[in-house]
Amino acid sequence: MYNKVILVGRLTRDIELRYSQAGMGIASTAIATNHNYTSNGEKKEEVCYTDITFFARSAEIANQYLRKGSQILVEGRLKLDQWVDQNGQKRSKHSVTVETMKMLDSKGDKQSAGDYQQAPQGQAQQSQPQQQQSYQKPSYQQQQQSQSYQKPAAAHMPNSDQVPVIDIDEDEIPF
Repeated sequence: MYNKVILVGRLTRDIELRYSQAGMGIASTAIATNHNYTSNGEKKEEVCYTDITFFARSAEIANQYLRKGSQILVEGRLKLDQWVDQNGQKRSKHSVTVETMKMLDSKGDKQSAGDYQQAPQGQAQQSQPQQQQSYQKPSYQQQQQSQSYQKPAAAHMPNSDQVPVIDIDEDEIPF
């Protein structure tokens, strides 16, 4: 079976961040998506509100950089939540558990701050300033490219008189 949802929309409320007993971040909010269509020559708009939940580092990043009205693309899996309300009636709703997010607000917007991609160890890192904001795991090909050697630009190389001399005895080398 395959369960994948991709939504692009705006947040309907600020992020609510809390932490589990194990210390993992859990952030929740909702996203509004719309569908424009024409029926009998009349333009109509259908809006869908969906609850979304972020976990771990993405929850903390979402809480730090996203606000009500922020435009975002999320990828995740659809989840059915079921409960019994105060009147004893069974209730249910669908929500999305976010696996990947991409912040779509412009750089000049005060609601967003930087580009983020999840590093292999789960740490966030700054990327080039003119790209869209994202938070996702790098692909195998991206990991291979980042591991390849690239010669540094000559302008950033220190002069030979600025490089300190390190005197190491061969007995001090552990291998």
